Amino acid sequence: MTSPYVMRPSRLDDLPALMELADLSGPGFTSLPVDEPILKERLDKSDRAFNGRLEKIEYGKYLLMMEDARTGEVVGCSAVKAGTGIDQPFFNYRIITLSQSSHAAGNMRFDMDALVLTNEYVGYTEVGTLFLKANHRGGGAGRLAAQSRYLLMATDPARFGDKVLAELRGVIDANGISPFWECLGRHFFRMDFDEADRLSATTDNQFICDLMPKYPVYVDLLPPEAREVIGRCHSEGVGAYKLLQWEGFEFDRTVDIFDGGPLVAVQRRHLRTIRESRVVTLNLAEGGLDATARQGLVSTDRLPDFRVSQAVVKLTGEEAAVTTQDVFDKLKIRPGDRCRIWLRSKS
Repeated sequence: MTSPYVMRPSRLDDLPALMELADLSGPGFTSLPVDEPILKERLDKSDRAFNGRLEKIEYGKYLLMMEDARTGEVVGCSAVKAGTGIDQPFFNYRIITLSQSSHAAGNMRFDMDALVLTNEYVGYTEVGTLFLKANHRGGGAGRLAAQSRYLLMATDPARFGDKVLAELRGVIDANGISPFWECLGRHFFRMDFDEADRLSATTDNQFICDLMPKYPVYVDLLPPEAREVIGRCHSEGVGAYKLLQWEGFEFDRTVDIFDGGPLVAVQRRHLRTIRESRVVTLNLAEGGLDATARQGLVSTDRLPDFRVSQAVVKLTGEEAAVTTQDVFDKLKIRPGDRCRIWLRSKS
């Protein structure tokens, strides 16, 4: 039997499970605030997105839950926001390099980095909210949570942007202290990191427009502890960062305005999971699978009943494949259904 996990659309009755995940995620995980009304609203928006009940100018916010098919326990989540910067600004610091030179000082020349507040990612699709309970990490569960988001985009590309971004949580210590915030943001906002983080997750971000510095911030003027964490991700996000890089994301010289964590981006058509996936007719492997079968993922490739699970799959043609009964059970599909598969490389 393959992994017991399956990714499925969130449901309105997932609120207790989502609250538990938010509580476990810790400080700085802005997309999972420990706030019941906010999380309830997220579940409602996700339900409307999956079921196509959106306003004309509304972009879908799709929340996927990882469920242990053996017990029904929700053990993780990940999400796709179809369009950023539409309903509220999406602020970041762009790192720019300024060239300094002076003939009068003996032909001196050097470069200096500066941080400039921007809102330039309007219309990008954002992937995020990837979190798993500690005892359910490993064994490909993180990869399932991550890649299911790209398989979701492949089901109906018109719902999503041509470019995709991801933010990673920046460096925050065990006490919830962000060096970047303490040395920069606090001077402008006059509040604790947790309070700014909460406002960012629960308001329209007008407070950022009102209070953020309007002029470039020279990086060399910041204390060493702040400079050292610019563009670095939290220790618990290193695995997620590696998966994003494998997928094709690249650091875009843009960082979070609160904790200095990196923002990475990629063209949707360049996403590795989408490029390497294909739609096949899936049938049951009568008598089991042989050595030519490969590990991978299978998605239902349809909305609203979108589901993804790990699987061992054998290709039997350009658009045909077979797999085991447990995959059909987890995805709630039948032999002969059209599905989208992604298979690991043979090497």
